[in-house]
Amino acid sequence: MRVLLVDDHALFRRGLIAVLEPCTDIAVVGEAADGAEAVRQAEELIPDVVLMDIRMPKASGIDACSGIKAAVPSTNIVILTISDEEADLFQAIKAGATGYLLKDNSVEQLPEAVRATFEGQSFITPSMATKLLSEFTELARQKPQTRDLPMAELTAREREVLKLVARGLGNREIGRTLFITENTVKNHVRNILEKLHVHSRMEAAIYALRTQMISGE
Repeated sequence: MRVLLVDDHALFRRGLIAVLEPCTDIAVVGEAADGAEAVRQAEELIPDVVLMDIRMPKASGIDACSGIKAAVPSTNIVILTISDEEADLFQAIKAGATGYLLKDNSVEQLPEAVRATFEGQSFITPSMATKLLSEFTELARQKPQTRDLPMAELTAREREVLKLVARGLGNREIGRTLFITENTVKNHVRNILEKLHVHSRMEAAIYALRTQMISGE
């Protein structure tokens, strides 16, 4: 797994490298000190996963997240920050992040986060996941919002995949459930994101909740 590290503190990047280096299945292929450089590096290196801070000069991690997803849609982004503000969490998800970790968490989680994100799962610090779950629960209580949502463009199989994404299943689990290959799942997820004009699986899950797809309605 090819990883790009993005943080404006060189010492912190050195620490991340020290944690990831012993992992034989993870290779740090580049570093960036600001959001603008992160987008350029992502375009050049095509990393599988980006570990990125939010508060940085020139361009924030949120702006860089949008830029990277536009330039290299296949790259998965994990936000690694000190910010536990809900606004940052939701903006990161909207911009295309598939993970959100707080820097004060155990560094042992980093390899696990990289692997999970690479496999198509979301990886979020428990305290932040609780905030996100509260938002999801509120959305699920609301009436379906179907106007102007492009549900008709999804195939029957894509709807099945989206329901499972909304339930938190990774690509491998979805493949086993639907008896299809993991690569086929990845293709379906990519098509779903394109058709719904969203950047991440979590945004797609929010869509499913707004339309009450998760309950099969």
